[in-house]
Amino acid sequence: MTGRTRLDRVRASLGIAQLALQQVQDDLNVDDVDARELAAILHELQEDVDVPGGLFSMLAQLVTTAARRAEQIEPDRDGDASCPLHEAAALLTDDAGQRLIWAARSLHPQGDDV
Repeated sequence: MTGRTRLDRVRASLGIAQLALQQVQDDLNVDDVDARELAAILHELQEDVDVPGGLFSMLAQLVTTAARRAEQIEPDRDGDASCPLHEAAALLTDDAGQRLIWAARSLHPQGDDV
């Protein structure tokens, strides 16, 4: 029996993540989500207690790990692969994550006690 390859494991893991995110999207699509609940959901995406820093932070960490690996294997160590990856990670935390916080606060200004 042949073992699963690394790429097979990545594909399976991403499939599980996609199913979980689809469930969140389905929950967002119901008609009775109000501003307070939407703010709480956005807060969870950004600062989930089970994943320090939330989903965006975890995604940024994953992309940063890929960037560090790219640094090691780039043919000329010129940053053609690693620099865009580091920038993508920064956009996830600094830009996208911050925008989620702003949106949540706009929907429910006292969102920290949700």
